[in-house]
Amino acid sequence: MTGVPPRPGTARAWGELLRVSALPSVPGDALAGAAAAGPGPGRGTAWAVGASVCLYEAGMALNDWADRHVDAVERPGRPLPSGRVAPAAALGAAGALTAAGLALASRAGRPALAAASALAATVWAYDLRLKHTAAGPAAMGAARGLDVLLGALATASAGRVRETRPAAQGPPRTGAAAGGGRAVTAALAAAAPSAAALAAHTYAVTAVSRHEADGGSTAAPAGALAAAVLLALLAAGSGPPSPAAERRTPPRTGSGDRHGTATRLPRAILRRAAPPPAPAPSPAGRHRVASDRVAVIMAGAYLRTVAGPLLHAVLNPSPHLTQRAVGGGVRAMIPLQAVLAARSGSPVAGTALLGLAPVARRLARKVSPT
Repeated sequence: MTGVPPRPGTARAWGELLRVSALPSVPGDALAGAAAAGPGPGRGTAWAVGASVCLYEAGMALNDWADRHVDAVERPGRPLPSGRVAPAAALGAAGALTAAGLALASRAGRPALAAASALAATVWAYDLRLKHTAAGPAAMGAARGLDVLLGALATASAGRVRETRPAAQGPPRTGAAAGGGRAVTAALAAAAPSAAALAAHTYAVTAVSRHEADGGSTAAPAGALAAAVLLALLAAGSGPPSPAAERRTPPRTGSGDRHGTATRLPRAILRRAAPPPAPAPSPAGRHRVASDRVAVIMAGAYLRTVAGPLLHAVLNPSPHLTQRAVGGGVRAMIPLQAVLAARSGSPVAGTALLGLAPVARRLARKVSPT
């Protein structure tokens, strides 16, 4: 009823505290990393998604606990200053969710646990010390980048364990540890561009979010808009196929030429030979064309989601429009993750990720993502 404050600890209060409307932007980090690392999402990816969700929510609860005194002045309606959630409960939830995230990551192997530990340390450092310093946006960007690497390492590590330890053969073979190290290194290298793209987007959006309460800044949304345009152009542009895409569609040699002996024929014989007919498009080529087309569409969706609110904040940097720009930036992570997955050779995963965008929009109408 009107005039009656909500009961402490209600589901809506916890939904506001944990920013549930921003949750759809989280699974795409691990999926983008998995797409880059190859050979595709698996059991390790599922553990990484669970760990990412827990650590993200831990950061949300810890953020409000650390900012409870500031929010009492700037946002008195938030769950903690309004008394709907007790500060001790928020801090306890942050600790429990962090422990749960690390436990889930450990199921995907030591490399994934190392990435999750670095991510958890970054989240806690940001909320407790770095948020209101010049290093705040960089810390948030690093957290998103680490989340992508978590997905890549979890996928690669779990796949390597299945490869080197089949159930019927017992302990791992000699050299499996070295092979696992190479797989981890390759996964990190393959996922680094996607991690950098999401880190750059997060940095720009976080810089805008620092002016949500008072507005007045045109430089931050203008810089974020320029970064979004650049990211969209880079994501939509054609480039060499990623190592993951090449592993999914390996080139085929001719039948009976298992060791590539035809490529070692003397040049004189090759010069006298008649030119072969134009080859039909290979499966790898067709897959690449499909991925490129899907990536262009998704890059447009990303720019459409983020550019409008940022442009409005540039033209009128009021607190309301600045907050809308931040919300648009959070939702825009979904199509950005989708385009990165498609560009890595997983258009199906990218398309599935786009299905989370309507969910995020509907949730944002009920609970603010910022």
